[in-house]
Amino acid sequence: MNKILTIITRTFLVGCAIIFAIPFLWMFLTSLKPAADIYTMPLAFFGSRIAWSNYYDAWTFLPFSRFLFNSFFIATSVMVLVVITSSLAAYAFARIIWRGRDALFLLYLGTLMIPAQVTVIPLYLLMNTLGWRNTYLSLILPVSFSAFGTFLLRQFFLTIPYEIEESGRIDGCNPFMLYARIIMPMSTPALATLGIFTFIGQWKNFLWPLIVISRDELKTITLGLQMFVGQYATEWSVLMAAATLAIVPSIIIFIVFQRHLVSGIALTGMGGR
Repeated sequence: MNKILTIITRTFLVGCAIIFAIPFLWMFLTSLKPAADIYTMPLAFFGSRIAWSNYYDAWTFLPFSRFLFNSFFIATSVMVLVVITSSLAAYAFARIIWRGRDALFLLYLGTLMIPAQVTVIPLYLLMNTLGWRNTYLSLILPVSFSAFGTFLLRQFFLTIPYEIEESGRIDGCNPFMLYARIIMPMSTPALATLGIFTFIGQWKNFLWPLIVISRDELKTITLGLQMFVGQYATEWSVLMAAATLAIVPSIIIFIVFQRHLVSGIALTGMGGR
């Protein structure tokens, strides 16, 4: 019975994976079609020839390398800041006892129920008042604090035995030394999980950069892809080539850190158990 259930489960998961992979496969194959084959009927996966020139056109039509650099710089900066701020907050909520800690943590988690669209206008007005519009600061600082990241790391920090921390206190460690020398080195899976989530989330972020950025030299890859869509016509083969290039960094990050991601999700209690 267990063997049959395993076969059914794996078959279902493989089927779901194939269904989710079809749009990406269609995108990649469309990026290799000549422009004349995009609208041919009936629709076909393959064009009359392989048009690798679409990737060259996508790279040179707009400052694509600049868009990639902006997205990578912003996503990496936000990832580092989120890991630092979330780990500090999570350490305070998980390992330090102080009055009102649990109540404040519940209030902190309550911010997760506020839709991001609700805060867009106040954030925009704040960025405009500070003179940070069309700067990297407006793309990095407002998203450098994460209630989800704090919750994720707190769940992991609670699993670390207190005896290890007590031994550090006996050796003369203050709270910050305990955080830096004991808690953080033992939390690599959770930190990697939060880092991957943050990087990918910022890499695909579209709404906030669209609102605060109007200068082409500061636009991210998501805004750059929008520029491939013309008012009267769109070169779909070139757009699909650009979209394929845009998802490559995310795929590489996921493949490289896949082991840490899986273990981090399991250890932090985010695996649905």
